[in-house]
Amino acid sequence: MAAHFGRLRKGAASTAVAAAAVAALSASQAPGVATADLGRQAAGAQPSADASTGGEGGATGNSPYYTDLPPLKSPNPSPSPTPTIGTPVSVGEAEAGIPATVLDAYKKAETSLRESKPGCNLPWQLLAAIGKVESGQARGGRVDANGTTYSPILGPKLDGNGFALIGDTDNGAYDGDSAYDRAVGPMQFIPSTWAWAGRDGNGDGKKDPNNVYDAALAAGHYLCRAGRDLSVQAHMNAAILSYNNSTAYLNTVLSWLEYYRKGTHEVPNGTGTLPSHNSGDSSASPDPSPSTPSTPDSKPSSPKPGGGSTSPSTPGSPSTSPPPKPPTPPTATETVDHLEDAGTAKLTATAGQSFGTKVAVRTETKAGKAVAKVRVRFLIVGDTDATFTGGESVATVVTDSKGTATAPALVAGEKTGGFTVRATVVGRTLGGLDYAATVTPRQADALTRTGDTPLTCVAGGEFADQVQLKATYKGAAAGKVAATATLVKSAVDATENDKGPYFKDADGKTVRTLTDLTTDADGALKLPKLYADDTAGTFLLRVTTTGGATLTVELTVAPAATATPSTTASPSSTATP
Repeated sequence: MAAHFGRLRKGAASTAVAAAAVAALSASQAPGVATADLGRQAAGAQPSADASTGGEGGATGNSPYYTDLPPLKSPNPSPSPTPTIGTPVSVGEAEAGIPATVLDAYKKAETSLRESKPGCNLPWQLLAAIGKVESGQARGGRVDANGTTYSPILGPKLDGNGFALIGDTDNGAYDGDSAYDRAVGPMQFIPSTWAWAGRDGNGDGKKDPNNVYDAALAAGHYLCRAGRDLSVQAHMNAAILSYNNSTAYLNTVLSWLEYYRKGTHEVPNGTGTLPSHNSGDSSASPDPSPSTPSTPDSKPSSPKPGGGSTSPSTPGSPSTSPPPKPPTPPTATETVDHLEDAGTAKLTATAGQSFGTKVAVRTETKAGKAVAKVRVRFLIVGDTDATFTGGESVATVVTDSKGTATAPALVAGEKTGGFTVRATVVGRTLGGLDYAATVTPRQADALTRTGDTPLTCVAGGEFADQVQLKATYKGAAAGKVAATATLVKSAVDATENDKGPYFKDADGKTVRTLTDLTTDADGALKLPKLYADDTAGTFLLRVTTTGGATLTVELTVAPAATATPSTTASPSSTATP
């Protein structure tokens, strides 16, 4: 979170009130909330990082966020301090107002996730809580009718200066910065995360992190990863920490979640209240405890040599300066120079099946030495529905003692064709390794007819029985396999016949080849009804599947019965005159 809009400041008094709110909310509103410093991440906090974050800063790169807390609804509230000029009117029920389009985006994302990931139990109020602390609900709802912000919401440069160090990963496509990444949009995704987590939430064919519908749906899917059930508090906490790995962040989001669960209302776009405390801005979070003024001595103290030290320094003795600190050794990640393949074989699988090969890479120094304990990200790229085991398109793996990281098994979807698995070192801008993968169509190697009733009819009639087949592959049912059926001229001539039996298309026209056939889940295939023209004889129907399975079925058309001519009386003989 680092939306660039005018942040209004509160005085120390109101900050102290907010500090008290943390303790009260910890006790009464948000289960699992731990007290943390107001206004910035607790320096000594040790959040329990979710395994799926990989220590990478989650969705936002651990960018700063708004730390304002929801108002306390105490039965006996203490008198409010006199408002400071410029204080946002964001107290009481005003804070429960969510801009109309933003609220709609959250609720639509919840509905979508309820259908696609019903076991996740994502509440829209969680998206609202994250949207509040990340961007103040898209800057108070400054979005157009389609949900796109009027101007990009950008976090600070993640250049390592007070923030994480994340070099550019998108050539500035999302954040306009070709040197370093920035968190982008109402839900503050960093470009490298959006590359795989982005979603099209409003059906316009684009995945735009600055569109609240796209961002809300992407955030929902991100939180629902790893089989989480967000009705379980531990899973909820892990999901939030995967978004921004900070205990203070967790506390703040949970506080808003509980507040929104108690009731919200819709407000017009652009009129939402704006937060004022930013975890990345020290001026926005003064020490909540005012300092106590010192009491002057009854008599002036004598000046002390050495600037007030307890004992004077020896005259003439040189001042001692601390010894220079030894240089900080590079981290394991910083020593990596390149990635090498670690024996990955050809990546090919049939639709719906697991790949028999896993992608494996090795991290090495410039000298070729393996580097252990380095995070490697594997990302599926391309027009595919293939995933890693568990249903995700991205996986982060730590290298072992030999410097090797092996991706989870790939699972092919139903979409055939090629895609890429890309391996990169997390936290570095080194070139990655790309692996080509291919999904081939489902196939069958055998076809049999179910039933042995002869298939016969008379010329000009229709066959009483439909052709029914069973497809198998290596002895098992071959479901969802494409097939074609053609009435061929002969056993040695597979061209389409121009006479004899035929099918009918949707318009009732004669067709003798069917191409859009698919076996059902059990490998069964039932062909449409067959008809016969006025040609009698024996004909052949050939069915072929992907994978080469072929079966030829014999069809017999008997001549139509001919009418027996009726006997007519012979003319009576005429008498001879």
